Amino acid sequence: MKIVLLEGSPNKNGSSNMLAEQFRKGAEEAGHSVQVIDAAHADIHPCIGCIHCGYEGPCVQKDDVNKIRQTILAADMMVFVTPLYYYGMSAQLKTLIDRFCAFNTSIQRKHMKSALLTVAWNNDTWTFEALESHYDTLVRYLNLENQGRVLGKGCGTPEMTRRSVYLQAAYDLGRKLQD
Repeated sequence: MKIVLLEGSPNKNGSSNMLAEQFRKGAEEAGHSVQVIDAAHADIHPCIGCIHCGYEGPCVQKDDVNKIRQTILAADMMVFVTPLYYYGMSAQLKTLIDRFCAFNTSIQRKHMKSALLTVAWNNDTWTFEALESHYDTLVRYLNLENQGRVLGKGCGTPEMTRRSVYLQAAYDLGRKLQD
């Protein structure tokens, strides 16, 4: 299976990307190919709502999304990777997802698999409620098949994440994937 990791953290060595790396390792050991898209550092402009794309492209903006689009549509699975920022995904990942507008139908037709990898400083029981709701809506709208999620509570720093159970959980999620 071809998997694309959509990393949304501006901190390249941060906790959410640590989860992504462990997921990648597990998935590759299980025989899957994994490609990483660093959405936080790519040249991605916000959707301007012009609807020139007619919801299936091409987009009038000339940035990295055209190449990212091709990568996503060549994949069988998307993994959304983000730190929790004010109870939602990072603006960097959200900006990329907003640009899905220009190829929603193509994503929907593929019936891709998906997963969510995320971390947060705090560990309240309600910490991830809003993000999980948003992810569940994306899964429903884009006809994705959720394969799981790793919700890293209490992972505010890389050191906190290293001491947590969540790196192993991310590895295990990648390792158990079936085609």
